[in-house]
Amino acid sequence: MYTIGQVAKFLGVSRDTLKFYEEKELVKPKQHIENGYRKYNHFDIYDLTTVNFYREIDIEIKKIQELRKSKSIEGIKSLLEEKEQEVLEEIEYKKLLLKKIQLVKDDCEKIKQSLGIFTVKEMKPLEIKGEIEHFTAYDEYDTLKKKTDSLKKAVTLTSLSRIIRFNKDGIIEEKFIITRKIDDFDKDIEGEILSHPRCIYTVIENGRWSTGGENIDYNVEASLRNFAIKKGYELLGLVYINLLLTTYEDGLERVFLEIYAPIK
Repeated sequence: MYTIGQVAKFLGVSRDTLKFYEEKELVKPKQHIENGYRKYNHFDIYDLTTVNFYREIDIEIKKIQELRKSKSIEGIKSLLEEKEQEVLEEIEYKKLLLKKIQLVKDDCEKIKQSLGIFTVKEMKPLEIKGEIEHFTAYDEYDTLKKKTDSLKKAVTLTSLSRIIRFNKDGIIEEKFIITRKIDDFDKDIEGEILSHPRCIYTVIENGRWSTGGENIDYNVEASLRNFAIKKGYELLGLVYINLLLTTYEDGLERVFLEIYAPIK
């Protein structure tokens, strides 16, 4: 027989946790009649290790109470299969989130190397997961999120790309798309693929700290045209703008964007 202190120590749980389990009748140690101390036998230990396992896989107390009353081996297996699927889905999301963290780390390096510098580089393939006609079309965005199971939270919010179409007279159209980068061996491709082998590339800073909130679209367009003319490139009338990073200075946002302008 073991005291509550001994059980708490070798199971690695607190006395309060054990008392809580007792209150919920998940374990029922015998109480000494004379001094009122509770004593745990080996069956109580089995109960506690099982309860700890169920709690660790996030099975609620009420469900564990039901399991204590009666549950067949097949019933337990079915419950564990449900939890297994939940864990697998969470693992997949965590993989996406880890990948996004690594990409944003790379974006920090892009800012250091390319801010204000114009070069020519490839825009690597992107799969279009959905399209929004304007950034204020919130109903479209909500619908898109519901239809796209793999896009949520941070993974969704950092996958927005803005597309601007322009001609010699200026900007004629803009829209937003939700994209994902495609790996070399990616087989799960359902949407349209975007890619351009040659683009004028640069990183710019926007946001209220650097611009006072003014629209800099036309300044960016003019800079692209000047660089293209200087180097003898012909622009295709498209600009892709991707969010790299947002940070803050004196309470005002500094937004860093990468620009791809396809050329012939």
